[in-house]
Amino acid sequence: MNRPQVALLSPGAMGSAIAARLAEQGVSVITSLVGRSEASRARAAVAGMESVPDSDLVTADIILSVVPPGEAEALAQRLLPLLADVDRKPLYIDANALNPASKLNLDRIFREAGCRLVDGSIVGPPPAAGTALTTIYLSGSGAPDAAWLGRHGLDVRILDGPIGAASALKMCFAGINKGMIGLAAIMLLAAERAGAGDALATQLAMSMPDLVGRFQRQIPDMYPKAWRWAAEMREIGAFLEAEPAGRLIFEGMAQLYERLSADAIGDQADRVLLDTALARAS
Repeated sequence: MNRPQVALLSPGAMGSAIAARLAEQGVSVITSLVGRSEASRARAAVAGMESVPDSDLVTADIILSVVPPGEAEALAQRLLPLLADVDRKPLYIDANALNPASKLNLDRIFREAGCRLVDGSIVGPPPAAGTALTTIYLSGSGAPDAAWLGRHGLDVRILDGPIGAASALKMCFAGINKGMIGLAAIMLLAAERAGAGDALATQLAMSMPDLVGRFQRQIPDMYPKAWRWAAEMREIGAFLEAEPAGRLIFEGMAQLYERLSADAIGDQADRVLLDTALARAS
């Protein structure tokens, strides 16, 4: 039998880790490296991904889109003309942190090209050896046809729901998880600026020791990802269209992560304050 083939775009930290897991389990993983950085090319090589022209991507069994939220539609539009020209259409899994309305819009576009879309969401860090923290949720009528990915090293869970169910789960989980990280960062910064850093650290250690340990891990881990999280917060805000307070909260979170992203490539004043606050808690 021919090896199953997945076209995975793109070879970022998450995409390359998923590709490596699939390749280890006998799946042929192809990608496009046009315009990609040397770091992306190096990750793709280590993960066992083969770079091919765009015209070859649409011959795979599955196209798996794992890109920052703001790039998801552009990638789809780039591949749509090629998908329209092939008789055997691959299953297209959009596993990006988009709100359900965005996934439904993509579904409409793909159906016009005769291609089936599966709504996907990824919860957890990039898969690593010896860990089982990464789960890929799939929904929509085509989701069962992608269940075989679960036999090749991935934790794949099929949701009994339409396009939008997997992305709704992602929005809710990310809103709680990354919202808590953002809220903690805001209040730690406020305490340091107001001269209450020591007192807050003592109170947190007394009242919420489990959260202190969590924030000490998650806040530093957030710094290099803040630019991606800003777009994700806006997707969550759009998801909360019927909840005005929620929209305001997550627009504020988006602005926070934009500022922290700029701080990371600037004078890092916010990072110094946050690192100081986290060190106090130790």
